[in-house]
Amino acid sequence: MTYEPTASPPSAAPPPTTPNRPGLAIASLVLGLITLIAWCLPICGAPLAIAGIITGILGLSSTNRGMAIAGLIIASLGLILSIVNSVVGMLFAPQFSQMFEEILRELPVQP
Repeated sequence: MTYEPTASPPSAAPPPTTPNRPGLAIASLVLGLITLIAWCLPICGAPLAIAGIITGILGLSSTNRGMAIAGLIIASLGLILSIVNSVVGMLFAPQFSQMFEEILRELPVQP
């Protein structure tokens, strides 16, 4: 009697799964909250807001979807505030420099 191996049926590929990334949703919320504090300095607030928006978008597929949405909203608000602060700063910079020069002229010069 001879043994002949039989071919096993091909196994079904596992269904594709989306990775659960709850850390990204939490990071988005934390970055959004930090952005609300840092919008006063656009050089800090804008990059943090952009990072919060990106992590919020990536965190939408996690189980913490509510945190990701909250982080997206707060980071977007921080980005808008940073942009408004930048524009207002650029518009009023010449006036502030003139005021500063006038103040310096009025100060008494000590030998």
